[in-house]
Amino acid sequence: MAEVKIAESWKTHLQEEFNKPYFEDLITFVKHEYKTKKVYPPGSLIFNAFEKCSFDNCRVVILGQDPYHGEGQAHGLSFSVPEGVKMPPSLVNIFKEIQADLGKPFPKNGNLERWAKQGVLLLNATLTVRAGEAGSHQNKGWEKFTDAVIKVISEQKEHVVFLLWGAYAQKKGKIVDRNKHLVLEAPHPSPLAGGGFAGNRHFSKTNEYLIKYGFEPIDW
Repeated sequence: MAEVKIAESWKTHLQEEFNKPYFEDLITFVKHEYKTKKVYPPGSLIFNAFEKCSFDNCRVVILGQDPYHGEGQAHGLSFSVPEGVKMPPSLVNIFKEIQADLGKPFPKNGNLERWAKQGVLLLNATLTVRAGEAGSHQNKGWEKFTDAVIKVISEQKEHVVFLLWGAYAQKKGKIVDRNKHLVLEAPHPSPLAGGGFAGNRHFSKTNEYLIKYGFEPIDW
């Protein structure tokens, strides 16, 4: 059985997944990669999204694809970078939209831990990546695991907002029950995606929905 260092609140909901053969294979692969290659994020931060946002507190899910593969960027939260690290273009566009949507000033850094602590699960589809090699840990089992995470949230919670940016996230989010959750879709915030992210007003829409169902809005 794979010993997974994941927050207790998630462990109970995902234990079944950890015992599946594919997950055993995934852990074996990941451990070998960390021993033989440079891999991001640091091993202790692989499950950081779950550490910072408990299952019970989870009110919003922002779905990314791969961790950043540059030095010092990835820390286990989708779209986020640690303080002191230059904001990647996608994150700049996210903050531009927040500014346009809510009138909030541009933050001093790109660390989104403050969102996670308010109940935003910053989930990448793949939780690890080789340095400088985008997509290098795709199709090894991570996607199956993160699909299970989305399914558990969809089935066992109510009134969660799923923000699906870009075709990849939208396809992955098809399993969400739209009768009991809010799903908001937009083009990917990356400048390489050809624009279209601006003006989606996802941040105010998320808060309106949360307030409607008696939850605290997110301080974006």
